[in-house]
Amino acid sequence: MSVTSFNPNPLQADGQQSVEINVQGKPVTVPSITVNSKKVVVTGTWIKMAVVHDEIWQESELEDPEFCAERVKASRSLGFRADILSFAQKLPSTIPKYEYPRELESIAAVPLTNFQEWWEKLPQESRKNVRRSHKRGVVVRVACLDDTLVRGLVELNNDSPLRQGRPYSHYGKSFEQVKRDQSDFLDHCDFVGAYLGDELVGFLKIVYLGDTASILQLLPKLSHSDKRPANALLAKAVELSINKGMSHLIYGMYNYGTNSDSSLLEFKTRHGFEEMLVPRYYIPLTAWGAFCTRAKLYQPLATLLPSGLVRMGIALRSKWYSVRNPIKPV
Repeated sequence: MSVTSFNPNPLQADGQQSVEINVQGKPVTVPSITVNSKKVVVTGTWIKMAVVHDEIWQESELEDPEFCAERVKASRSLGFRADILSFAQKLPSTIPKYEYPRELESIAAVPLTNFQEWWEKLPQESRKNVRRSHKRGVVVRVACLDDTLVRGLVELNNDSPLRQGRPYSHYGKSFEQVKRDQSDFLDHCDFVGAYLGDELVGFLKIVYLGDTASILQLLPKLSHSDKRPANALLAKAVELSINKGMSHLIYGMYNYGTNSDSSLLEFKTRHGFEEMLVPRYYIPLTAWGAFCTRAKLYQPLATLLPSGLVRMGIALRSKWYSVRNPIKPV
């Protein structure tokens, strides 16, 4: 999963701030303002969207969106220009609170009660994979962010230049880069390692956000996929979340546009994740933003294309990267 990193710069001479975010693994600096203690950034080109920075990793929703919209519009003189303010509710809140234009956002989540109930609902094959992992010598435990873990993560990142059919953005990163990437949310997260002897063969980072837990990264070592480290790590994430009294465990999106038959979706459903729909709102801030909101032009292109065309495009992309593979081994 790709997430943005937080790195605010001091106030510039004109009063505007900037924040460094990661877009497809590359650092990009975007303008920002602070509203009710939350960083709001502007992204996009032909439609400029104002969104809460690292929104999915915030413990609370955007408060007083009307006030936030007015602040964004008032900041145009500072060079902070946005056409639409977009924000979402957070689980377990699924009933719409506002009358703004909205879409339902598909979230993959496991409602948590107790571990045994989750376990018994799993397909037989999923339970076998967790047991298989343990039988083949994999030990799963909570780890500390120390030099040993970072070195293991560097090796894990470099296990393959491709993940899910495209170049892996963390492949080839240095020790310091990896350590910096993992330094967010240290006061409310757990690092979980899957070990085969002293070798790190899988890694999971879970962030606790109020009443919910969310998987920030789940990374198995592809060269040890027969050991099923991902299955064992996910079982540990459920156990940790339940022990901390979380209501839900979230693992990114459930449906990504019209591509509803991906291997990642299959993995999620086989481990008890289900689709939960939360409202995402769009408040137009300019005439162009109002037109784009009415026409729903804020939606990703992939959601507007037929599912068959999307699947064909993904397959062709995977083929292209696997044949061409411009990334040299480190």
